[in-house]
Amino acid sequence: MLIKVFGAAVQGIDATLITIEVNSTRGCMLYLVGLPDSAVKESHQRIISALQVTGYKMPRTNLVINMAPADIRKEGSAYDLPLAIGMLAASETITSDKLSRYMIMGELSLDGTIQPIKGALPIAIKAREEGFAGLIVPEQNAREAAVVNQLEVYGVSNIREVIRFFNNECELQPTVVNTREEFYAQQELFDFDFEEVKGQENVKRALEVAAAGGHNLIMIGAPGSGKSMMAKRLPSILPPLSLGESLETTKLHSVAGKLGRHSSLITKRPFRDPHHTISQVAMVGGGAFPQPGEISLAHNGVLFLDELPEFNRSVLEVLRQPLEDRHITISRVKCSIDYPAGFMLVASMNPCPCGYYNHPTKACVCNPGQVQKYLNKISGPLLDRIDIQIEIVPVPFEKMADRQLGEPSATIRERVTYARHIQANRFADHPTVYCNAQMTSKLLATYAQPDAAGLTLLRTAMQRLDLSARAYDRILKVSRTIADLDGSKEIQAAHLAEAIGYRNLDRENWAG
Repeated sequence: MLIKVFGAAVQGIDATLITIEVNSTRGCMLYLVGLPDSAVKESHQRIISALQVTGYKMPRTNLVINMAPADIRKEGSAYDLPLAIGMLAASETITSDKLSRYMIMGELSLDGTIQPIKGALPIAIKAREEGFAGLIVPEQNAREAAVVNQLEVYGVSNIREVIRFFNNECELQPTVVNTREEFYAQQELFDFDFEEVKGQENVKRALEVAAAGGHNLIMIGAPGSGKSMMAKRLPSILPPLSLGESLETTKLHSVAGKLGRHSSLITKRPFRDPHHTISQVAMVGGGAFPQPGEISLAHNGVLFLDELPEFNRSVLEVLRQPLEDRHITISRVKCSIDYPAGFMLVASMNPCPCGYYNHPTKACVCNPGQVQKYLNKISGPLLDRIDIQIEIVPVPFEKMADRQLGEPSATIRERVTYARHIQANRFADHPTVYCNAQMTSKLLATYAQPDAAGLTLLRTAMQRLDLSARAYDRILKVSRTIADLDGSKEIQAAHLAEAIGYRNLDRENWAG
């Protein structure tokens, strides 16, 4: 008897329909074909144990199982459940009249319980595209898959439930998630708030400008001056995710297996802060069977690199292309996968090896030239992609002892969202540009040209402060964002003056 059961293979952030064909004839052998990996081949033993423990018998017939299309490699243990259901249906233990209406995925334990899988959201999206009436997944993945509307999603905890469902012995209850209600209800909940930050008004302003224009930012300051603390609060002032951005971000985390159990949509912009010992593959993604890296997990959010000079130089250099293109293509012999990587880079570093160069009260003990050597660990091309460079000085005791709260993140977020709305209207005819930080030279000439007074100020600043040539475009982009925050159509001298103040490392004499 020939039976067809349907599952899915996840490639990149999308899924491909997999048809599991099971043919039962006389004999006692099992043949599994269709390019399965070792984990899929091992499913035979898990299925035997799961069926025995739950009171069912493994079919004693000759079974030929084909996983089509046969040229796509089938990876992982998520095919256990559809394989088991296909075997039972081919031996007529399960009636097959409803099988064609459902997509099935799940990993089996030896006692028949069903374990969670990766990529439930893209699988659910594929099930809806293919016109299936429902999707059967592990109970832990049900809420994640149920955000896809027009699809019945059933969460199951044991293979016995699935068998009885197909034999019409019981009904499964679909998981219902009010996607929009949950999405909007959790957008304003943050663990950290800028009102808890004492002093550092200039740094908070720089972070606000960076958030408003999507600018990359680096903070330079002594140990304990608050660099990491403020970076962790940056997501609380970024514009809220749109529903489309939320779905795309959730798909990436689903494929990587980073979603918590019983989770649904990611409602807040991600904040990723990898350790400085991270490898190139872990940063950009890859492996024998490519997975998303940190830059893709930070998509639509923030990638925070603490102690930037301590990162391996080769790891930092691989960030250059994704910062420009907002996506990363991972090529292997058997596949080429494209992952989105539209992140905002925020970095922090000490000004020198001892950490106290330019400190107001402590003396720097570094030898001459050590400061410049330390800064040279960051290449010019990477630094060229960082628009805002801000120095941080320690907070004085009077500020730390002040009990008065600062400006809350919600208030700053309103200004940032307003500025992003202006940019969305400005770049409506440019689909690849989302914010001021992505403006090309042509767009700069159109939207970021200062008046005569501003040009005079910019010329004087570049001459007196020995600003490098690469600072010119960055200053114009940042000044355009500052003007947007002020609601100004024109870039004024005051906007340029503030933007010039955010180019510390470009001053030729900064490191002595």
